[in-house]
Amino acid sequence: MNDWNDTPELNITPLVDIMLVLLAILMVTTPAMVYQEKIVLPDGSKSSVVRKLPKLEIRITKDRKVHIKKDTFKLGEFPDNFTMIKNKYSANTQVYIKADESLRYKDVMYVLKSVKEAGFTKVSLETNG
Repeated sequence: MNDWNDTPELNITPLVDIMLVLLAILMVTTPAMVYQEKIVLPDGSKSSVVRKLPKLEIRITKDRKVHIKKDTFKLGEFPDNFTMIKNKYSANTQVYIKADESLRYKDVMYVLKSVKEAGFTKVSLETNG
C-alpha cells in the first residue's frame, strides 16, 4: 500500500563523498601544473654599461663590535663615528648590515636606527638564506 502523499528521502552522503574526493584531487594537482608561455624579449643595445651602485657593508660581531671595512667601533660609539664616516658615501649608497644571530634585537635595531638617522634610505639586513 503506497501512500502518494509521502515525500521521498534523498541520501546525499555519496554525492558529498564524491565531491570531497574530487576537491582533494584538484587541490593536489593544481600546484603541480606548470603554465609556460614563450616570451621573446627584444634585443637591447650592448653599448650601455650598467653602473654598479656603491655598497657599504656593516658587520656586528657577537662581542658587540661594529666593523666598517677596516674600522672597528664599540656599539655605543658607533653613531658618532658613523656620522663622520658617512660623508664618504652618498645617500643612495646601499647599506647592508650583517649581524651575528646571538646578538640582542635591540643592538641590531640600534645600528639600523643610527644608519637611517645618518640619512641612508637603502638599508638592508642580511641573513643566510
